[in-house]
Amino acid sequence: MCGAVSFEVIGALPTPDACHCTECRKQSGHFWVSTDVARTSLTIHGDENLGWYSSSEKVRRGFCRICGSSLFWDPVKKDTIGVAMGAFDLPTDTTLGLHIFVAEKGDYYEIMDGLPQNQH
Repeated sequence: MCGAVSFEVIGALPTPDACHCTECRKQSGHFWVSTDVARTSLTIHGDENLGWYSSSEKVRRGFCRICGSSLFWDPVKKDTIGVAMGAFDLPTDTTLGLHIFVAEKGDYYEIMDGLPQNQH
């Protein structure tokens, strides 16, 4: 949001998914939508302003230390990293493809877009 952290992704963005798990909802304030890109395709600028929160032994979540924007979902032992779709400049040239962890979704909204829904 403030520009202290920015990034570039080389190549087309993979199809994003929407995660409705409790952790993603609490981190983002709603559900989390991201695309998983190869680490080798991602360049992050402003590393000194990037903070990380280890939400489990397997995952850390990246955010801007200046404005607090949620930017990354990082499964530390994988070759990909989730990048928040809301952080991209438009157009992204992709569309949402899947909802995950819908068994944990908030009770204040319905998912009615016709996309596949995984309970976990």
